[in-house]
Amino acid sequence: MSVNKVDILAIGVHPDDVELSCSGTLLKHINLGRKVAIVDLTQGELGTRGSGPIRLQEAAAAAKIMGVAYRDNLGMRDGYFSYTEVNLNKVIMVIRKYQPEIVLANALSDRHPDHGRAAKLVADACFYAGLRKIVTKDGDVVQNEWRPKSLYHYIQDNSLHPDLIVDVSGFGDKKFEAIMAYKTQFFDPNSAEPKTPISSQAFMDILKGRMQMWGRTIGADLGEGYNVARPIGTNNLMNLR
Repeated sequence: MSVNKVDILAIGVHPDDVELSCSGTLLKHINLGRKVAIVDLTQGELGTRGSGPIRLQEAAAAAKIMGVAYRDNLGMRDGYFSYTEVNLNKVIMVIRKYQPEIVLANALSDRHPDHGRAAKLVADACFYAGLRKIVTKDGDVVQNEWRPKSLYHYIQDNSLHPDLIVDVSGFGDKKFEAIMAYKTQFFDPNSAEPKTPISSQAFMDILKGRMQMWGRTIGADLGEGYNVARPIGTNNLMNLR
């Protein structure tokens, strides 16, 4: 697990969490020349449609569409992962591996109980990854401590009020192309899989409508919303909207 430094590390508990919630932000920053990695905590194997192995294949296809530099899966148990030293260290290790300036993580609270638990796990790992007395190793090599500068929680199913909105205008089509790489999960009129709350065309329309609403709030066509646990700081007010 050698160091492969990136600018942004997006972490999701399930494959497709990142695509649904913050892939426009990733696509925009990749376009700006920034390096991005994605880490999924589980394979999403408890999902009604598809399977863990299939979702791994879909995640790889989505990563290729987005042009991310790296994508890992930590193999935690979907639905049953818990806040343990083992799981905390798994996240600490990938933070130290990728040394991101910014981490994007699951929603602080949400309809799916995994999302809030993952948000807490990742937030704590971002802090603990900066403590030198917590020792993690890549093989026989001790990893250097690393603490990201910023942590933002993307908004998922619940209609939370964003503390930050990123203008992702011009990246909507590519975002939805990445989402639809999860062929088992989303709208397909020819699918024989059971219907779920996210498998209808209406869900896609709602997702786009929310992006349009957030975009309008900041004078843009499309936006993605984030929450924070601490105030957002800046050294230049001229870059804020």
